[in-house]
Amino acid sequence: MALEHAILVSLLEKPGSGYELARRFERSIGYFWTATHQQIYRVLKRMENDGWVDARDVPQHGRPDKKEYSVADLGRAALSSWLHDPIEPESVRHDLAVKIRGVAFDDPAALIQEVERHRQAHRDRLAHYLVGEERDFTGPEANPAPPDAPLDAERELQHVVLRGGIAYERMMISWLDDVLATLARFGPGARFGPGH
Repeated sequence: MALEHAILVSLLEKPGSGYELARRFERSIGYFWTATHQQIYRVLKRMENDGWVDARDVPQHGRPDKKEYSVADLGRAALSSWLHDPIEPESVRHDLAVKIRGVAFDDPAALIQEVERHRQAHRDRLAHYLVGEERDFTGPEANPAPPDAPLDAERELQHVVLRGGIAYERMMISWLDDVLATLARFGPGARFGPGH
């Protein structure tokens, strides 16, 4: 996926300025596709030049005017084309997994702190996802649709992606718990096999 596609999806959900897009990436999209503010502004400019997005100046009181972007017909067509193209399942490239295997040739206990750091990062991300889920989808302030209302595709698909993120973080925490339990077995007095 190119950054352009993530920007098009975000702008179709709601037009906005480059700054607002960058904030959305920090808040939600960025957990699945990361980009710096500079990358977003650079790609937005290219998309505007290519006719994928339209920009209009929006006056602001007491501040300079801002540029608000929305998806143009060419951008909608590009996104539709990309959505219909098959993609290959992602290959996992996981540095920590290689370290875990490699520590068999060093001191397994030396990796415990690093695994704990990763586990905490996943716990923090899971907590953030759960707060967002309650705020936007399941909590009392989420304004759920009445049972007889037609499906809101945007809302339902945002939620299913978030649920995927929640499931992924829970799986990673569980796996890291297993790694920590395995590493703990190599404490003082452990007998090592062929790797040592």
